[in-house]
Amino acid sequence: MIKMNSHNLGEKPTNFIRNIINEDISSGKHKSVQTRFPPEPNGYLHIGHAKSICLNFGTAKDYQGWCNLRFDDTNPAKEDVEYVESIKEDVHWLGFEWHGEVKYSSDYFEKYYEYAVELVKKGLAYVCFLSADETREYRGTLKETGKNSPYRDTPIEENLALFKKMKEGGFKEGECVLRGKIEMSSSFMCMRDPIFYRVRFDSHHQTVDKWCIYPMYDFAHCLGDAIEGVTHSLCTLEFQDNRRIYDWILEHLDDFNRSDRPHQYEFSRLNLEYTVMSKRKLQKLVEGNLVSGWDDPRMPTISGLRRRGYTPASIQDFAQRIGISKVDSYTDVGILEASIRDHLNIIAPRTMAVINPIKLVIENYPENNLETLQAPIHPQNEEMGKREIFFGRELYIDREDFLEISPNNKYKRLAIDKDVRLRNAYVVRANRFECDENGNVSTVYCTYDPDTLGKNPSDGRKVKGVIHFVELSKSMVAEFRIYDRLFLNPNPGKFDDLSSAINPESIQIRKGFVEPIMLKAKPEMAYQFEREGYFCHDNQSDGLVFNKTVGLRDTWNQ
Repeated sequence: MIKMNSHNLGEKPTNFIRNIINEDISSGKHKSVQTRFPPEPNGYLHIGHAKSICLNFGTAKDYQGWCNLRFDDTNPAKEDVEYVESIKEDVHWLGFEWHGEVKYSSDYFEKYYEYAVELVKKGLAYVCFLSADETREYRGTLKETGKNSPYRDTPIEENLALFKKMKEGGFKEGECVLRGKIEMSSSFMCMRDPIFYRVRFDSHHQTVDKWCIYPMYDFAHCLGDAIEGVTHSLCTLEFQDNRRIYDWILEHLDDFNRSDRPHQYEFSRLNLEYTVMSKRKLQKLVEGNLVSGWDDPRMPTISGLRRRGYTPASIQDFAQRIGISKVDSYTDVGILEASIRDHLNIIAPRTMAVINPIKLVIENYPENNLETLQAPIHPQNEEMGKREIFFGRELYIDREDFLEISPNNKYKRLAIDKDVRLRNAYVVRANRFECDENGNVSTVYCTYDPDTLGKNPSDGRKVKGVIHFVELSKSMVAEFRIYDRLFLNPNPGKFDDLSSAINPESIQIRKGFVEPIMLKAKPEMAYQFEREGYFCHDNQSDGLVFNKTVGLRDTWNQ
């Protein structure tokens, strides 16, 4: 596998799909472009699905075509309305609109059945009573060809009657299936008489109990595309071999055996370092209580990324940066982090927060005095205006911004007998400090120079260090959730037991203080806490709870 990282962003993969579309339009094969996003409603969408969403909806938009949202709901045992609604919300949140009404494969169940009957009448499908184990045995291996089912040559009229009986609930689950009559000697396993229909008595979230036979995904998917007039069916590489079933079915049905029928094109799925992209494994994380839920900010789900503070624009940018190719690759998670960092740097208002606080007392500042100062909301965007910050005798600063003794001349934070500037305020000098019962610094006492607001000390001293603060009396208590990568290993999917790969420091919860303006922070609103990183107001909490989205710079590999 090729590894994509932030150092080769300029080497974007060639989008072969656009080349195909351009050729199809220029040749007159298609006059317009129609794509679809066809999720199975059996779980929550993740960043890999977001790549597919951006590709399908983005391609349709670029060619002035349209994209359907279709739920391939052919397995009622694993599907739920909850997933349907979450998927619709995710697509909307990412900034895309589907063409017309939401579609469901179940809308076409009657048509699917009719097409299956057509194949039976043509002698191209049959009802098979082999057990699941027998079916696997008869299918053969990669080295040995399969052998024909003893039911393969059942007369057409008898197959029609048997298939009708399946439809009417005359057989038990697992008793029989409808199989395509293709080629048991094919070098492609998927073409060795694949199953088209099976008996299931589960209640369906759309059709309830109307049906007791359900089409397999491979049978329904191509038909859904064809019925809807999809021109370019874009799938990930794991469906590459199955394209042969896709083509075979459409070629053998009278309605679709024509040159402008849908064609399937495969691209590489997203493999993101330090995460897992399997729905099954993500579900294990949730069910094993290794995360707080599908929207845990450490999860690669769209709802998790949203809660963490990722924006639709950043995810679209990420999809554009990694491009589309047919080469399996691992993508450096730093590319995703760079996308959100670059976006928030432009749009995020600035504010100050003290995550690990100690008290700073300015001994020569008048007691009971409180100043209101002005600070830019965004230092590179004057149009965003100013914000009010408060300054008084007692402040909070970050514990990491103070050392008893400056280690060297390059140290730019606060130390005894050393000057620093409080951000957007005055220059202060530390004189002494107190420790708590555990020996940890609790309070630093200092003096300030009242003539240094917005200007350098008059005696010519050069003050290079700048630290942030929050005025004590106006401060608001807040909770900060500091997130890191969920896994320590870049390829956690190789672990059978995901718990052994979990990063024990993937979440740290701190109590600190924010400016009073943060009382107005809206859920999912992004801020840059100056010198700390980008944070957003948690969308599942009532109080002042802020999730760390990403640091100001990439420090993972440093």
